[in-house]
Amino acid sequence: MMSGNYTSIDNQKVSGSVPAVPDPPSFKFSESNLQTFPPSGTEGKISGGSRPPRDVDDTFSRPESVSDEAQQSGWFRAFSLATYKPYFDIDTIEVLERIKDSLYPFNGTFNEKTASNPDLYGPFWICTTLIFVAASIGTFVTYLSHKLKHQEWNYDINLVTWSAGLFYGYVTIVPLGLYLILKYFSVPSGLVQLLCLYGYSLFVFIPALCMSVVPWEIFRWLIAGVAGFMSATFVALNLRAHILSAGERWLLIVAGIFLLQLALAVALKVYLFTVTV
Repeated sequence: MMSGNYTSIDNQKVSGSVPAVPDPPSFKFSESNLQTFPPSGTEGKISGGSRPPRDVDDTFSRPESVSDEAQQSGWFRAFSLATYKPYFDIDTIEVLERIKDSLYPFNGTFNEKTASNPDLYGPFWICTTLIFVAASIGTFVTYLSHKLKHQEWNYDINLVTWSAGLFYGYVTIVPLGLYLILKYFSVPSGLVQLLCLYGYSLFVFIPALCMSVVPWEIFRWLIAGVAGFMSATFVALNLRAHILSAGERWLLIVAGIFLLQLALAVALKVYLFTVTV
C-alpha cells in the first residue's frame, strides 16, 4: 500500500492501459475561391447558359421532349386553335375578290389564285349567311301567308336547324369525301383548298334565296336551276385540271361533283323555295 506518493508509470505496454494518443497531423488549407464573390474559377460561376439548382422542380424550365413534340403533331393538331388561325388571316378585299370569282364559273382559275393562301373565313360566313337568309326569308314569307289568310302563325325552329345541318354538313362532308377519293387515286389535293372551293361555291345561292320570294313556281325552279348549274360548273371546272391525273376515271369524278351540286340545288328548291303567300 502506498502512502501519499504516486508511482509514475513508464511508457510501456501494460495490460488494460490506454495507449498514448499521438499528436494530430497538421493540415494546410489551399487557397479557396470561397473568399471572393463571385468566384474567379469556372466552377460555381453563373454563366450565360445558367441552370436552376439541382434540387428544384424543373417542370416548367426544361425543354419539351421528343415525345411531347410528336404528341403535338399529326391528328393532335386538329384540336388546336393555332392550327386554324392562318386560314382566317385574310382581309375583306380578298374575300370579295374570291366571291366575285365564284360568280364567273367558266373562268376556272379560282384554285390557281387560292392555291398559296386558301381560307376558311369566307366559307364559314357564306354558310352562316345562307342559314340566316334561308331561315329569315322562309319565316317572313310564311308569316305573311298566314296573316293574309287570317290564320294563326307559329314560328318553325326546324327551319334553322335543317338549314344549318344542310349547309354546314354539305360544305364539310362532301369536300372530305372528295379528298379521300382523290387520295385513293393519288391525285394531289389539299383538304383546306377543297373546303375553300366548296364554301365559295355556295355564295350564288344567297341571291337565289332572296329571289325565291317571288310567288311564281316556274320562276323559282328557274332560279334554283341557274344557281345549281353555276355552282356545279364552278366546282367542276376548277377541279378538272387536278383530277385529270386520276386517269380514265377523271370524267366520273367530275360528273359526280357536278351532280352533287345539282342535287343540293334541288334540295333547296324542294324545302326552301316552296313557301307561298
